[in-house]
Amino acid sequence: MRLLRPRSEPDTGDVGAGLCLRGPLWVGDGTAYDDGRVLVGADGVVAAVGAASDVDVGDAEEIAVGWVGPGLVDAHVHLGFGEPDHVLRHGVVAVRDLGAPPADAARYRKLAAPRVEVAGPLLTAPGGYPSRSWGSAGYAAFVDDPGQVERLVAGLCSQVDVIKLALEPSGGPVPSAEVAAAVVRVAHDNGREVTCHALTVAMVERALDAGADELAHTPTELLPAELVARLAAGRVRVISTLQTFVAGGLGAVVLDNARRLVEAGVDVRYGTDLGNAGTRPGADPKELRLLARDAGLGPEGALRAATRPVAAGEPAGLVGLSGDPLADPERYRDADVVVVGRTVLRHH
Repeated sequence: MRLLRPRSEPDTGDVGAGLCLRGPLWVGDGTAYDDGRVLVGADGVVAAVGAASDVDVGDAEEIAVGWVGPGLVDAHVHLGFGEPDHVLRHGVVAVRDLGAPPADAARYRKLAAPRVEVAGPLLTAPGGYPSRSWGSAGYAAFVDDPGQVERLVAGLCSQVDVIKLALEPSGGPVPSAEVAAAVVRVAHDNGREVTCHALTVAMVERALDAGADELAHTPTELLPAELVARLAAGRVRVISTLQTFVAGGLGAVVLDNARRLVEAGVDVRYGTDLGNAGTRPGADPKELRLLARDAGLGPEGALRAATRPVAAGEPAGLVGLSGDPLADPERYRDADVVVVGRTVLRHH
């Protein structure tokens, strides 16, 4: 049994005949063990998880670490502005790329590690956000009537995991209420959810009227209490992206919105909006601290918002860290071991 210590460049390999991480274990569902084991089979699937005394390692390689638990899941990134291998080495096992040209999105979706879900191009009005700014090179697709929506969205749904609708009046024209509703209807008919870029009160209302499943950001305009209640009643998720707004000087309103959303029972998930100001590839300890302290989730709640529980029978998405990230989320930035399916990244 080897004890891994901090070092420089990681090596990437596979789980071989099996791999077991051992140490203090935080499962992510309220269960923890002072001495735990997570056994990953040769197929990259978690074979067993629990107290070390209850998990038979067999012929698997065992690695002792300071803390074992789920890797981070970043629900909002743009991999065109951050290398996937850099994301992986800093503790993130899965991401959702919420805006990329179709060819790039198709390539990201095939990566073994990190796991990537994609939205492809943002759907927007002709000349709308982000086609006149950062997304001018294929990051936007135009929709301007319900008939066109039927063809475009149905075709896109076969290539992506989620549909993203841009409702950003500061960047140009936005899809009408009728078009927005058509996008959501066609996406749902084809088994896909819709996440909306909607930062203002009026655009959040348009997203909800259309039946959207999620807001891709915490809004930057103060939300009235009735709109917060409507988000909660509709079970609409909100992706945090707090740190990038704090870095851009919008922190006061965004953090107030996040706190009131959490208090109302809205499902707020960890996301960084990688590619924007104040972000970097991999774990963002500042985002986790903002969720814990300012949004009111506490350290464990913030980590739950950023992970999926370790469970037998599920594909591996694990990290072995030098210490407890509940006490210091910076630990994720220097992961000793990252396991995603059969892929293993480790330091020696």
